[in-house]
Amino acid sequence: MTPVQQIKRSLRPWGNGFTLVEILTVIAIIAVLGAIALPAVQGVRESANQVKCASNMRQIGQAMALFAQDNNGQFPLTTHTVMNVEESWIYTLAPYLGDVDEVRICPADPRGDERLEANLTSYVLNEFIAVPNRDPFGQLRDEDFTNLRRLENPSRIMTAFIASDRLALGDHSDHTHSRGWNSWGRVISDIQPNRFGGDGVSGGTVGRANYLFADGHVGSIKAADLQAKIEAGVNPAKPNQM
Repeated sequence: MTPVQQIKRSLRPWGNGFTLVEILTVIAIIAVLGAIALPAVQGVRESANQVKCASNMRQIGQAMALFAQDNNGQFPLTTHTVMNVEESWIYTLAPYLGDVDEVRICPADPRGDERLEANLTSYVLNEFIAVPNRDPFGQLRDEDFTNLRRLENPSRIMTAFIASDRLALGDHSDHTHSRGWNSWGRVISDIQPNRFGGDGVSGGTVGRANYLFADGHVGSIKAADLQAKIEAGVNPAKPNQM
């Protein structure tokens, strides 16, 4: 059999091999199945990350309650008050946590490795519960929310948020500046309200995030719902405003 005859025989559709059309069909089917399966796999991974993040925040909430119990109800301090990151609230809670390095980083945080290396955290404490609002003479301008025992409705008061991807990796990035949350831009400069299910192109309004409350429970809130409160003039971080 000549080489030409061998080639012709290999191209016969009734031979033992596959034709080019058959191979292309199989490739197309695999591509379609992959396109269908990929979002499902990504969805499962994201759900697992959200559950792990919520677990981290619940552990932080339990640690915060134990700390408050040992300190006359006071919440831990942030770098708004203390001098360096090693004295930050997350390290103040370390004795009450199993593994602070495991708990302080959200598994879905794209800057998690950087924050881990810089001794920072993926979670930020609410300014309202960390720092009383005083005038230059030391007089309170507003109610003092820095003591757990004085909070009237702890199940509705946010204590910790997921840190914004925009937040600088500096010593003073362990808390929000939520007294200034008078616009959506100010909110997303502090926190990441679309950490789960966000598309990255909708100004932080598509998706949702986990939030730790003063009674220790963790809630998942849609970014769009949070934005609606801001636009209605309600600061969701301020106690008694949710």
